[in-house]
Amino acid sequence: MHVATPQGEELAGLYGYLGRASNNVAEYQALLHGLRYALARGARRVRVFSDSELVVRQMAGQYRVRHPDMVRLYREAREMMSRFERADIAHVRREQNKEADRLANRALDERASKLD
Repeated sequence: MHVATPQGEELAGLYGYLGRASNNVAEYQALLHGLRYALARGARRVRVFSDSELVVRQMAGQYRVRHPDMVRLYREAREMMSRFERADIAHVRREQNKEADRLANRALDERASKLD
């Protein structure tokens, strides 16, 4: 996850190994970690860009959350987003989110190297 100022200056590149999880669970976990990071640093407004259309549409109320594992994550994310003065989430195409993919691959590579 790439964290930047409103002017686009990079503040942090966050990544970590989550273990075995579905892609959708991993997307929600990334959202939650990013929101925790912003709250811990006193951010009042956030704008989240995600290449997960499912997560973006669920968070926007356009899609229902049906899977039991996802309901808990969705509720936690909604509650966290409500703590901000303003919180937006928008979908971006995967091609526009290469930095996030690079960080995710870095986490996987580092985990694999620890297992060797």
